Amino acid sequence: MDWLHQLIFTPGLANTVILYSFIIAAGVWLGKRKIFGISLGVTFVLFVGIVVGHFTDYFSINKQVLDFAKELGLILFVYSIGLQVGPGFFSSFKKGGMLLNLLALGVILLNIATVIVIYYVTDARMEDLVGVLSGAVTNTPGLGAAQQALEQLGKAADIPSAAAGYAAAYPLGVVGIILSMIVIKKIFRISTTSESKQIEEENEASILKPMIVSLRVENKMLDGKTLKQIIDFLGRDFVISRIKKAGTGEVIIPRSTTVINAGDYMILVLSPNDEEAVEAFIGERVEMDWDAIDAPVVSRRILITKPEYNGRSISSLKLHAGFQLNATRVNRAGMDLVAAPNLKLQMGDRITVVGKLEDINRLADRMGNSMKRLNEPNMITIFVGILLGIILGSIPFYIPGMSTAMKLGLAGGPLIAAILIGRFGYKLKLITYTSTSSSLMLREIGICLFLASVGFTAGGSFVDTIVSGDGLWWVLWGFLITTLPLLVIGTIARAKFKINYCTLMGLMSGSTTDPPALAYANKTANNDAPAVAYSTVYPLTMFMRVLTAQILILIFCA
Repeated sequence: MDWLHQLIFTPGLANTVILYSFIIAAGVWLGKRKIFGISLGVTFVLFVGIVVGHFTDYFSINKQVLDFAKELGLILFVYSIGLQVGPGFFSSFKKGGMLLNLLALGVILLNIATVIVIYYVTDARMEDLVGVLSGAVTNTPGLGAAQQALEQLGKAADIPSAAAGYAAAYPLGVVGIILSMIVIKKIFRISTTSESKQIEEENEASILKPMIVSLRVENKMLDGKTLKQIIDFLGRDFVISRIKKAGTGEVIIPRSTTVINAGDYMILVLSPNDEEAVEAFIGERVEMDWDAIDAPVVSRRILITKPEYNGRSISSLKLHAGFQLNATRVNRAGMDLVAAPNLKLQMGDRITVVGKLEDINRLADRMGNSMKRLNEPNMITIFVGILLGIILGSIPFYIPGMSTAMKLGLAGGPLIAAILIGRFGYKLKLITYTSTSSSLMLREIGICLFLASVGFTAGGSFVDTIVSGDGLWWVLWGFLITTLPLLVIGTIARAKFKINYCTLMGLMSGSTTDPPALAYANKTANNDAPAVAYSTVYPLTMFMRVLTAQILILIFCA
């Protein structure tokens, strides 16, 4: 059995792959086990890495391999997150999202204020405290950014200590976030049932999904007018997909020059906000079964899978002139949108068109309509984005009063590049669509490589640090960093702004980028309000966590 002993304990490529495979597999398996109803998820890979790294007399990994795996994992992780949040990053600041983002920013600032107070009141080092901060708010990219900044300052020897602080603070960080939710609930005597009911009522009142209505033309002023004249006069976004002529009963696909006559029947796709105005202008609503009408006109959905249509507007497709078709709706990521002429299409959109079946099939062939194409990863966009992100992360920014230039690093650079590509990539003809499974796989591989490397590096000194060093203080400080800001902002959000508790739980989870806390919130609320709030504040929070971790290091450790 000498070959097996050499394979496991002799440093080399095979030995390194075996160690990484064991750390990741064991960590993921243990992370799925629940303790008091809470699981740490993939973060358990860090703790398995610490255990394996503790026995450095028996196991070893080349430092260059460790560094490469750690940085590559971090880049893949933050880049996949950036692509995911990019499309909604800027829209998250609109109206209601602005308040939630400001409150999340308040949590971040109070986290930093708590760290600075601890730094001045105690003899703690900022190198360690930033690691504790990242663990307390369960933010792994923040730890990566801090380690990048330490390496930039020539303090690579402090990287394992920051990782140890992260590992010490993380478990109570998860518990502290959930405990803060429970405390807020008790303080304000909140009934989760009534809060959930309020959310449901608000959702029903604010649904703006496109609706389909049938109208009979009764306004005699419209008799003899073209469809374009009617649409221009109303100034509303709606689509008329089919018209049944009053005289002949013929069902036609209208175009802008189609003449409308009194008594015509038409089927429209429009926003609920426009329904009353359109109905008052055209005529009363009628009940019609268009599918039962014997006409060579059908409605079908076409999946856009060809790159050349990425970023094209609906009007540029010339559907009526080229295919005798009308577009009525566009489904994007599960959400229906009115097919307005200026709407920009993206890969993965499903466009609903009305017309003859043979014409629809011609358009489907032209636009792809192939699920297999969507399952193929867009490798060019991924690596172009990573290349641009690394270049962006390496640009020095000189801030007055700081002796060292700040860089976004391998965490911040790819994150910002991915956000921008996710939002504006279609304008550069970059295919930003990635299937959910592909995105999740990329993200999970990245975070597992990063956590395994960080854990193995910190493992050698972790036990000594916890037992004889400041480890127990780190746990206490981490718990304070987690809970105090959440309780303060949670109280303000509920008392002053009357934010629904279901939304508040999502805000608290998102401001700490903590999936286990979100899972608890979703289970408690039994609706999607926590997830909506989480996704609203997540992009800005992730960006600020990465940025502020570096700023703390550069200000206090330079």
